[in-house]
Amino acid sequence: MPSQAGGAWHGAQYIASLRDGREVWCDGRRVDVTSDPRFTPTLTALAGIHDLQHSPEHSGEMLFRSERSGRPVSLSYLAPGSREELDLKWRNSRRWIEASHGQLSRVPDFMANVVVGLYDFRSELAAVDPEFGHNAENYYHYCRENDLVLTHGLGDPQIDRSSTPVTRPEIGLRVVKQGEDGIVVRGAKQIATLAPYAHEVLIYLSPANYLREDPSFVCWFGAPIGTPGLRVVCRKPYADGAGGLGSRFDEQDAMLVFDDVFIPRSRVFLLQDAAVAARGFHELNKWSLYTGQLRFHHRLRTMLGVASLLAQAIGVDKFREVGNMLGELTSYVEVLRLGLASVDSESRRTPSGLLAPGSTAALDAVAGHFSARASAIIRQIGASGLVMQPSDADLASPELRDVLDLYMCGRDMGAQEKARLFRVAGDLVLDRFGMRQELYEEWNRGDPARVRAMLYAKYPDLEGCESQARGLVARTEQP
Repeated sequence: MPSQAGGAWHGAQYIASLRDGREVWCDGRRVDVTSDPRFTPTLTALAGIHDLQHSPEHSGEMLFRSERSGRPVSLSYLAPGSREELDLKWRNSRRWIEASHGQLSRVPDFMANVVVGLYDFRSELAAVDPEFGHNAENYYHYCRENDLVLTHGLGDPQIDRSSTPVTRPEIGLRVVKQGEDGIVVRGAKQIATLAPYAHEVLIYLSPANYLREDPSFVCWFGAPIGTPGLRVVCRKPYADGAGGLGSRFDEQDAMLVFDDVFIPRSRVFLLQDAAVAARGFHELNKWSLYTGQLRFHHRLRTMLGVASLLAQAIGVDKFREVGNMLGELTSYVEVLRLGLASVDSESRRTPSGLLAPGSTAALDAVAGHFSARASAIIRQIGASGLVMQPSDADLASPELRDVLDLYMCGRDMGAQEKARLFRVAGDLVLDRFGMRQELYEEWNRGDPARVRAMLYAKYPDLEGCESQARGLVARTEQP
């Protein structure tokens, strides 16, 4: 890490901190994310939120004073021990989400909450090896005091889903060497969202791949993005220079390639124990899954607002079938709000004494469907208008402006305002950025079929439902 005074970043400090020699590749060449025009719009947006947390209006809602250093640090890293602290934590999460209109699915607040989960899980890690628990605690304080932005890489490369890492080792990230000073890892992980804008990556295993036949594939660790031998291979950016949502909020997705990367022993949190890894995934994500649903709720609110404005713009808001679709979208927004309130009300003490929200499993199971339907509704309402809108250059042309004002205006809206509205709608549901967002909502919580199956298998009142059904069957008269 570049030297800094410590505590929460200001925007310019955050940008400067990414000039750390990291090896980031995009579209066939190595890039500097702090100066490449395809990366700087999103970097500027992230820097703006870092500045926001220091503003007089929001510093009290986004920062707290560290009992260790006395410096202001992010409430994203608060390990809540009381109801008041949990409320402060959620208020900060909402500020990060609102500042990005729910479009940044990996705002730094998300992974900060995973680190809080790692800290909470330290006792179970210490039961495997006391050093692991000590490392997790130290890492939490290091991330908090230095306001680290993190990514994670959970998925294996999509090479051959019918094989396993035992038969094809390149499928999984693995430990190839152990020593008293650390481990050496080889392999790759995807999809590391926000990776080129992060300081570090936290590696732990997803439920799809923590039950490994070979224990060398079970490893949890943290590593700076600038670590020698670590390459960040980004997909092609969505920024087009037109200032759309893809330019401002393309948080990027990447494959992380570990070419015999050395990880110091102090950064290793778990090795070889698949059973602890299995329990740990959900423990690490208790707070982050809730903030993920907070973000999704705000994204749905944005989509409802856009859908409503579209309908009004072209005079279909009073049509019965359009009202039906808008009502359906409104119901999704309300289901998320009510679900979040319920999950928060079911907050419980963890074994370490922290206060964590209840399970988001039911919300996770329906999020992909809600997102797909919200996108479909916007496409149905906007229809061909999502495709046929004048550009800013068209609107600036004196030869075209009269015609555009006459034929491309809305019911009570000028051509320019209507074009901007429809372009935002297209960004949400039509272009590469919008379709990536929809794919993200479908898969980021895990395989949708597995998520739903696990919800059923672990439903705490399933036995009660079955007992009620047996009683009904027993009392039913035979014909």
